[in-house]
Amino acid sequence: MKAISHQRYGPAGVLSLTDLPIPSPGEGEVLVRVHAAGVDTGVIHLMTGRPYLMRPATGLRAPRKQVRGTDVAGTVEAVGAGVTRFRPGEAVFGSCDAAFAEYAVAEAGKLAPMPGGVAFEAAAAVPTSGATALTAVRGRVAAGQKALVIGAGGGVGGFAVQLAKAQGAHVTGVCGPGKAGPVRELGADHVVDYTREEVTGCYDLVVDTAGGRPLRSLRRLLTPGGALVIVGSEGGGPWLGGMHRQLQAALLNPFTRQGLHAPFVFTTGAHLDELAGHLASGQVRPLVSATYPLEETPAAVAHVARGHTLGKVVITVGSAR
Repeated sequence: MKAISHQRYGPAGVLSLTDLPIPSPGEGEVLVRVHAAGVDTGVIHLMTGRPYLMRPATGLRAPRKQVRGTDVAGTVEAVGAGVTRFRPGEAVFGSCDAAFAEYAVAEAGKLAPMPGGVAFEAAAAVPTSGATALTAVRGRVAAGQKALVIGAGGGVGGFAVQLAKAQGAHVTGVCGPGKAGPVRELGADHVVDYTREEVTGCYDLVVDTAGGRPLRSLRRLLTPGGALVIVGSEGGGPWLGGMHRQLQAALLNPFTRQGLHAPFVFTTGAHLDELAGHLASGQVRPLVSATYPLEETPAAVAHVARGHTLGKVVITVGSAR
């Protein structure tokens, strides 16, 4: 099969198209014929090996796993022993370790059936960003309350806007130039272009996916009992990569009425089933701004690495059958 791999850490240029054996599913696993794969910022961190804090798990000098890609959508090719939920030919989406390839193996518990009428490219945009947004929003804002999503034009932010709106919240989205229209179309009641005006007001929930504001500034935007969720750790130095805000939030959280959260999310079947329900109902729709064929994956990853991507970027692999 064709796959995208890398032998060393570095920018997108370290990725190359190669031939690898088709993997076999083990017990509790599913072999997926990949039709689309999402590109998220986690791919960038695993490719570059930064922040360095993660290297004991990913490989100190070179990556232990050489095929990248976490979000997958495709059809079941084969199932391993003990798998009863899925059958060959069924359309699925979810999370795996090596989605930038023609075939990928995933744990059955990290897949879900694709809702009817949803394209593979759309489904591949959902797992990581959708599960992260779901974790950030669910149970933290209610009908009639106010939610602020910073980075509303990005992958996680776009899902957070829609999920907060689905819970009945009044949603303000913060984004850069050129993204106001798409963010309004996702359901935001008010949009702030951060290059032209300051964010003001008081919110029951603040979801920050942009990574640029100090913790003290974010807390000023919260009601006394409000919740702050910090997503991602872009920027910062090579060792922590901006994770200082998450560490500060974790240390301060026990001593304040405000909820200060920095969840590390692993996509599960429960996340995917819930997101599939939102997709089927039309409450959530992925915003895919660009697609690239498998052989152009380095360009797709470089696109995301430059930052300020509108919605999601997706790799297309062959054609659905």
